[in-house]
Amino acid sequence: MVENKQQRFRFSEAPIWDLQRTYYEEEGMKAWKNDQVPQYITSNPMIATAYAEMIFGFLQDLSHKGDISEPVTILELGAGAGRFAFHVLHKLCELRDYAGIVLPPFRYVMTDLALKNIAGWQQHPALQSFIQQGMLDFAVFDAVSDTELNLVVARTTIREGDLKQPLVIIANYFFDSIPQELIYVGDGRIFECDVVIEFPENFNRLKPSEALKNMTLNYEHRPAPEYEEAVYPYRDVIALYQKELEDSHILFPVVGLKLLERLNQLSQSGLLLITADKGDHRLENWEFAEPPELIHHGSFSVTANYHAIQYVLEQRGALSHFPTSRHYKDLNVGCILMLELPMSYSNTRLAYRRFIERFGPDDFFGMKQWVDQQIETMGLQQILAFWRLGGYDAEFFIQSAQRISSLLPDASDEEILDIQSGIHIMWSSYYVMEQRYDLALDAGLLLFEMNMYEDAMQFLKQSVDEDEDEAVPTVLYCLAICSYELGLEEAALAYIREALVLEPGHKEALALLKCFE
Repeated sequence: MVENKQQRFRFSEAPIWDLQRTYYEEEGMKAWKNDQVPQYITSNPMIATAYAEMIFGFLQDLSHKGDISEPVTILELGAGAGRFAFHVLHKLCELRDYAGIVLPPFRYVMTDLALKNIAGWQQHPALQSFIQQGMLDFAVFDAVSDTELNLVVARTTIREGDLKQPLVIIANYFFDSIPQELIYVGDGRIFECDVVIEFPENFNRLKPSEALKNMTLNYEHRPAPEYEEAVYPYRDVIALYQKELEDSHILFPVVGLKLLERLNQLSQSGLLLITADKGDHRLENWEFAEPPELIHHGSFSVTANYHAIQYVLEQRGALSHFPTSRHYKDLNVGCILMLELPMSYSNTRLAYRRFIERFGPDDFFGMKQWVDQQIETMGLQQILAFWRLGGYDAEFFIQSAQRISSLLPDASDEEILDIQSGIHIMWSSYYVMEQRYDLALDAGLLLFEMNMYEDAMQFLKQSVDEDEDEAVPTVLYCLAICSYELGLEEAALAYIREALVLEPGHKEALALLKCFE
């Protein structure tokens, strides 16, 4: 209960963090419905392929070292809707099967704070085969305090020192969403930057997302000599900020750093961190930084301080990779090897160079934003090329299906076959989310237009069978045509009659019916 309209808090202890937790616990997987919380940028097949390539390189490195008997645990923090995990596993299994080389076994563990998400993953059809093969498990995990992993499927607990192989940690849009300290550097001194929150009148009756949007945040400084004491665990990076920065507000990831320390204790061999966020690793980008503005999207996010994470772990012997030849725009992807002889993990580092540094998820997302605006002017070859680049992503197909349809009259036989092949590849790696598109319908109608009746019938039947609403007469008519062309006359008649029940005057269905008279 808020008694005073305005209250002052240490930034890491402000009620915004509790509201954040409550939002995700209440919404569960619905938090990502219709991109209420953005997910595409870190959940599309292209970024998943990049991560799978780095993990595959890491497995190769372990194999070359002779470490092939013990399984490797891949831990995803804040796995959200689950789409990213699915795509990574799908691609990682493809790479393993294609390479045909000896690798250590691996187990992917999806974690989140929300129990609803765990239940949703366990029941998701796309994840069942991975669960049955023993390569996917789940755990409720609180990044602020938990020290062990209680696996849901295996019904075992991973505690300190249990893992013989290094732990692989995936943290996408994670470090920007957990509590941070906020400090201010000025005149060579460190100040704590408290937040003064003005609450709306009806605060206690608002949903978490509404409460977060309607708060007003202001910031006030106070001396914080504890950061300058020699015993402060992150004194070196704080001293660097004192020396190099001026008039700067710094989000300092104490919770994130302590989390990595706890997770590092689970393994006897260190960790590999692969992380993507709206975060800065360059020190100069923190100079003259203003107080943080909360970016609202159902929940909220701030800018992750990758510089502090990189600096602290490097001081402890880690090797880190962040983009060096360019600046990120929307997504900064880093790879940190907290391992003995990190330079010896050459396949991991080469994968980062090829799939992040040369052309990575941030580049792809920037291109996609442009392509989204240009689809109606693009030719079929350009659409197919971008679709391949994005890993035959279903979302792009849905956006471009109408344009592809309009280009079919002038398509070559090779282009028609490429569309057909792409649809099947896309379908094999499709992950249904809360904002469920009728992908089967779009695919089926396009195949129907290309006179690929057997394939079209497969997708259109699935659309009709799974649609909770009444079937559309036109779709039933298309199924009738498919059946007729395939010599399935009884099925064709059944579809015609069903279409005519719904729309007695359907001209095309009536004309087709005459063929049976």
